[in-house]
Amino acid sequence: MGTRSNKTASRHTTEAETGTHSFMIVGYTLKKGTGVGSFIRSGSFNVGGHDWAIRFYPDGFAESSKEHVAIYLELMTKNANVRAFYSLSLVKQGTRLAESVCSETDPRLFNSCKGSRYSRSCLIARSKLESESAGYIVDDCLMIECSVTVIKESQVSETTRVSEIQVPPSDLSEHFGKLLLEKEKADVTFSVGGETFPAHRMVLATRSPVFKAELYGQMKERRARHVTVEDIQPDVFKALLQFIYTDSLPDWGDLDAADYSEIVRHLLVAADRYAMERLKLLCASILVEYLDVKNVATTLAIADQHSFDCLKDVCIEFMASADVMNAVVETEGYANLKRSCPTILVDALEKTISRYRKT
Repeated sequence: MGTRSNKTASRHTTEAETGTHSFMIVGYTLKKGTGVGSFIRSGSFNVGGHDWAIRFYPDGFAESSKEHVAIYLELMTKNANVRAFYSLSLVKQGTRLAESVCSETDPRLFNSCKGSRYSRSCLIARSKLESESAGYIVDDCLMIECSVTVIKESQVSETTRVSEIQVPPSDLSEHFGKLLLEKEKADVTFSVGGETFPAHRMVLATRSPVFKAELYGQMKERRARHVTVEDIQPDVFKALLQFIYTDSLPDWGDLDAADYSEIVRHLLVAADRYAMERLKLLCASILVEYLDVKNVATTLAIADQHSFDCLKDVCIEFMASADVMNAVVETEGYANLKRSCPTILVDALEKTISRYRKT
């Protein structure tokens, strides 16, 4: 059942505002010769809640720059700290296109109480500015354009409650497991080693192509309500059914490692018989985890008989270890493997020889 959780949220927001101002200087030549450090200022313009202006020095702002004109952006608002970036441009009179001559793309701190109320200096050689080919001065008029982006104060919204509906984890396997245990609507019964297991044809056919062929194909089991299964132990068939219905294995916590490995080997054989690849891989992963000197030969024989190459390779790699092979040879599983599958030992032997050559 869904429950309501105590979940809250807030948001940090930083905004920016951009404005552009054009400053037309009419009678440009009349301002020349007013002296180094002399300037004219545009009308103030407001961007981001702060006033700004453009300063223009016709003869430069210092002796070292008297062959240049100088342009500055100035913060006019008193007692203010503002983070902003900007671009200063000259406008080509013929095309009305603005050509940037100075800009800062990273935020700069403007402080009206200190010298930092100005942008960095923008110096332009007077010869370049006044060049007829440049097209900046026409009819003794010069236009400067300034674009300013002001970063406004960040705001944190009030903390609000967020309603959330919690979705419980899937209980599909639980319901199917209950279907198996309660045997409701079971339409086929399997007899395995003297024990009976009611089941549902549709569920088995959905999970195994072999069961599908047996129960819905041309085989005799198609019409039978009672099917006898040979060569599988009851506890193994029971585990097989549990996996079919719940996609999980029984809890075999009361078994020791040897017995656990033994039943998993039998379950792997059953998984191969009914073409259940995921169960087959799950069993193989468990066998690898519990692989030891006593059971590796037996596990290798199973892997070879059922063409399970990945498990076979792991077993051969394990046996090829210099400190393991001698102990494996002494086991009953190795003796059985030697009688039933002698050719497979060649692979392990070649792997062992190869290791010795590398050392």
